[in-house]
Amino acid sequence: MVEDDAVIGCTGELLIGTRGSAGPGEILVRVRGGSETFLAWSPEPLPTGATVLVVASRGCRAVDVIKWADPLEALGGHSAGAG
Repeated sequence: MVEDDAVIGCTGELLIGTRGSAGPGEILVRVRGGSETFLAWSPEPLPTGATVLVVASRGCRAVDVIKWADPLEALGGHSAGAG
């Protein structure tokens, strides 16, 4: 099994929600100058449309993900350097 290290650390959106240990969903990730889809596994179920972070590659276009919240959104949506 060949891991895909390029996708680790990328964020993406779930096209199909995950079901935790019951099965994967599908994620769209911007990587390598384009967008690619992967099977997405997570410890707990996550809904369609959730933003997730890829934390590991399982190879064969499958990844492990966790729920992700953009830390900049917690600052009220202001971009860095804005006065």
